[in-house]
Amino acid sequence: MVTAALFAALFAALATRSTAQAPAHAERKVVSRIDPFYPEMAKRMHLGGVVKLEAVVRPNGTVKSVKPLGGSPVLIEAARVAVLKWRFEVAPEETTEPVQVTFELP
Repeated sequence: MVTAALFAALFAALATRSTAQAPAHAERKVVSRIDPFYPEMAKRMHLGGVVKLEAVVRPNGTVKSVKPLGGSPVLIEAARVAVLKWRFEVAPEETTEPVQVTFELP
């Protein structure tokens, strides 16, 4: 049987855990965005959609690296190359930013 004290302790532990996993910073704004090229294969396949990426951004706003998180394999490389050319606002330290690139059918 779960007592009220045990329930309160479990709830407090869960609340602390989810707070600790929250991002330590607000997302940095993109100040310069380069559109990706649309791969020929994707055009032939009438393929569009969203590619989700994770960008590691240096303090000066340049992109250090990009890791794909989801999307069509045909579109991921084009999105990665474009995001590597983006510039974010300056920040005091390196951050990891979630990024989405949308490919609309031509």
